Amino acid sequence: MSAVVELAAGASSQAAQDTTHLWIAVPAALASAFCFGLTGALQYAAAARVPFRPALRPSLLFDLAREPIWLISLLSSGAGSLLQLLALGTGPLVLVQPLLVSGLLFAVVIRSMLAHKTPPAYVLGGASLCVAGLAVFLLLSRPSGGINWITLGAVLPLGIGLAVILTGCLVVAARHSGQAHTFALALGAGVLYGVTAGMIKLALGQLQTGGIPALLTSWPLYAVIVCGPAGFLLNQNAYQHNKRMAPALAVITVTDPLVGIGVGVLWLDEQLRSGAGSVVGQVLALAGLVTGVWLLAHAAPQVAAKHQNSTDKVGTG
Repeated sequence: MSAVVELAAGASSQAAQDTTHLWIAVPAALASAFCFGLTGALQYAAAARVPFRPALRPSLLFDLAREPIWLISLLSSGAGSLLQLLALGTGPLVLVQPLLVSGLLFAVVIRSMLAHKTPPAYVLGGASLCVAGLAVFLLLSRPSGGINWITLGAVLPLGIGLAVILTGCLVVAARHSGQAHTFALALGAGVLYGVTAGMIKLALGQLQTGGIPALLTSWPLYAVIVCGPAGFLLNQNAYQHNKRMAPALAVITVTDPLVGIGVGVLWLDEQLRSGAGSVVGQVLALAGLVTGVWLLAHAAPQVAAKHQNSTDKVGTG
């Protein structure tokens, strides 16, 4: 998600500074979040209908392409991206990006409606904590400044770190099942999305300064071409490997912007607000976010186990 945010922000940052129409930006951002939530719910449903595929197997995408609801999800994703561009063109990034995080809640509600069920309290509570924690963190941190170009040599540590994290995620996913497996795949997807956001920002810098020839000869463009699809594929893998959508989507939703911010701070010289009150607020927001992810990860198995135990007692009574 934040990959598109960075792309749109780079293309429309001046317009957002010169003209702010909140009556357009806020509804557009919420509509975009709804579209992204619908995308997640539909892609999760489609992933459950196709044969199991190991992580990073492109054959999964061919399987999904035969599912009408997955193709509809791509249309929803495209509509969400266009609405996101409208929101960012008429409102400040610091307002629009937190509103987009509400897509997680929309996804939970839509998924429950598709399944003809009421969302469990722990799912709504955990998703709400994730959305609120991340939104507050983004509002308080407000990354600013930064550069729009670094050499390939300077970014090699990022590449090495990315390779190590992805390898670790794939190893965990291969050796474990259940929540650990899903979380490893979702974490890998979120990391790839976040890195892609940073690379899109660099590619846009080349496009703005040197035009299309400079873009086509710059390394960030090809990093986007590799990292973006790989993250998308891991995203579909994470949906396929879990009976519940919320935990995987929460990890992806949280990791994506946080990694994007990390890339901006560590490699693009962006600055976060550093006042004492802001830092304390950021820490508390992250604590709420982590609590939300923990609730989604741990409450679900416990609730399922209690339900199963009560069913067994009724059956034997």
